[in-house]
Amino acid sequence: MHSTDIKSQFPILSRQINGRSLVYLDTAATSQKPEVVLKAMDDFYTNTNANIHRGVHVLAEEATSAYEAAREKVATFIGASSASEIVFTKNATEAINLVAYSWGMENLESGDEIVLSEMEHHANIVPWQMVAGMSGAKIRFVPVNDDGQLDYDAFSRRLNDRTKMIAITGMSNVLGTVNDIRKIDSLRKKHAPAAKLLIDGSQLVVHTPVNVLDLKCDFFVFSGHKMYGPTGIGVLWGKKRILDAMPPFLGGGDMIKTVTLTGFTPNDTPYKFEAGTPPIAEVIGLAAAIDFLSTLNRADVLIHEKELAAYAIEQLSKNSHIKVMIAPEGTIVSFVHSEVHAHDLAQILSDHMGVCVRAGHHCAMILHDKLNVPATVRASFALYNTREDVMALVAGISKAEEVFGV
Repeated sequence: MHSTDIKSQFPILSRQINGRSLVYLDTAATSQKPEVVLKAMDDFYTNTNANIHRGVHVLAEEATSAYEAAREKVATFIGASSASEIVFTKNATEAINLVAYSWGMENLESGDEIVLSEMEHHANIVPWQMVAGMSGAKIRFVPVNDDGQLDYDAFSRRLNDRTKMIAITGMSNVLGTVNDIRKIDSLRKKHAPAAKLLIDGSQLVVHTPVNVLDLKCDFFVFSGHKMYGPTGIGVLWGKKRILDAMPPFLGGGDMIKTVTLTGFTPNDTPYKFEAGTPPIAEVIGLAAAIDFLSTLNRADVLIHEKELAAYAIEQLSKNSHIKVMIAPEGTIVSFVHSEVHAHDLAQILSDHMGVCVRAGHHCAMILHDKLNVPATVRASFALYNTREDVMALVAGISKAEEVFGV
């Protein structure tokens, strides 16, 4: 894979930061966007802009056709049985909230249990905490082992006939751990066959092909902005029979069939979950991102990303002040510096070297508490990164040590 050729397809990567070439190592927070995605969204606003599902004029019909074609494309991308199982949301967070409130408030009651893991993003913790507080359900957490993997023995012990929901990330946004979803499903079938399984695929879906039917889950969520698409667009996939039984999450236009003085009749799935004017241009941008990914050999891309992460670990480990957090083979490297705080390090990397990394708890405070660190620096690798980017990171750390007199 020629990263230089790939990099040229991302206009922002030609930018200079304080006289230095931009080195972007924060894709786990949000990916940069290829020109084809930017052009697709610009083309919609320039030539087609109209609302969908309502008008009969030519622009409205073109916009509706493009929006629904994107739904079909997403369904194919994740191996769904039908486009009617694809619900567009503004991000994965909203998708999880939709399930938590719509499915959860209908199905959870006092004494029921929700199983999460210690490596979850706050988006897959807080909605369940809120719904548990309202329903009387209890949350049980699966611990993370010292090697950064889920403790599957403990997982099996957390499951019982009171378990109603298992909500687990497909890939940790801090450690890069890829969870064994098929093993999780097997444990569910053995110990909690009535439980539903939700997978947060926000980090997973950009790095590896996903087939939701093969994963045997009931819900799968992801955001477009982490997979080279725009911000403001997320996806909820759910089994049709489950979605059909769930009440609407938000009320308003387009999610109804009829409205009277005394009530309303909800629209069919998936439209009953898409109240109001949706993010039409962003949906079209997501479809363009899927087209972009389909032009790549994704197995080669993953090998490239993993090799860069391994090279980064090798280089960082030469510095006695740096401790790399548990590092299973993956595309994310999180670390701490014994003498320079994560936020200071990230700022110097950006201001002096043009290197963009993430610093903080990465919306995963529970996992950072488990790791016994308040904050980490996270370098996350994508198809447009190179070994030169890794060495820019290393040089930036040396500059930070110079500034702080380490």
